[in-house]
Amino acid sequence: MLDRRRCYLNPLANTLLRCLLASLIALPAQADPLSLPMPDGKVLLEISGDIRYTNNGDKACFDREMLDALPNRVVTTLTPWTDRERQFRGPLLRDLLSRVGAQGDQLRVEALNHFSGEIPVSDIQNYAVILAMTMDGEPLAIRDFGPLFVLYPFDENPELNTENIRYRSVWQVAKIHVH
Repeated sequence: MLDRRRCYLNPLANTLLRCLLASLIALPAQADPLSLPMPDGKVLLEISGDIRYTNNGDKACFDREMLDALPNRVVTTLTPWTDRERQFRGPLLRDLLSRVGAQGDQLRVEALNHFSGEIPVSDIQNYAVILAMTMDGEPLAIRDFGPLFVLYPFDENPELNTENIRYRSVWQVAKIHVH
């Protein structure tokens, strides 16, 4: 049988315990720490399909600030579309997919003009593919691949300079569908 005298707390500890319990009960339910906030600015990217975290129905919408909040990577490379080596910056696509809880093994990336390319998720896992947002420190304009550009690290991985990879390097990205 339990001896009640052994469970006695000193008055200060008893008061602290009551305060702690009261504050836990009074706390509102916290949102999922991985839930996505709503974008405040103009939506640059919409992600749909087999994703876990959304902020607009069954889609995840990102503005520039939300994309900038992801860890960014700089890739300095010559591309098939530039006349010289350029410096691009943006989040790794694998980090973006992780942020939305993507589960598929293919991406359909759609441009503003409705051109689309299919990218195997294995590319994203095996290479430091970024969603470039800037070139040489300036935001990408629509006439210069923007606002978003799927960029493979061509100089780091010369084997990527193929017609298939060039087809997957969609610029003027507006949507990504995970399937």
